[in-house]
Amino acid sequence: QVQLDESGGGSVQPGGSLRLSCAASGSMFSFYVMAWYRRAPGKQRELVAAITSGGSTNYADSVKGRFTVSRDNAKNTVYLQMNSLKPEDTAVYYCNANRYTINYWGQGTQVTVFS
Repeated sequence: QVQLDESGGGSVQPGGSLRLSCAASGSMFSFYVMAWYRRAPGKQRELVAAITSGGSTNYADSVKGRFTVSRDNAKNTVYLQMNSLKPEDTAVYYCNANRYTINYWGQGTQVTVFS
């Protein structure tokens, strides 16, 4: 069992930055693929970024060059550094831990980008 606790959301003006953190409890954190998803109002949940246990990363085209996902296995934490934020980045951001068919989700943290 893995529990995920996101933090770092908030409100920011366009062009601003935020860093989301996701702290995981439980064992074997380093074995999980960790990812960030988001759900914007009226839209389906989408993958934002993912990072494997070995550090390989994958990003949605809409955030490439602006967002960076990283992980610290010693701290059981995954991060999402978000720069050059746009109003269309407004969403609830969810942390996900995946291993084979097992998925765990955090409760979500709100990110609002407004003029």
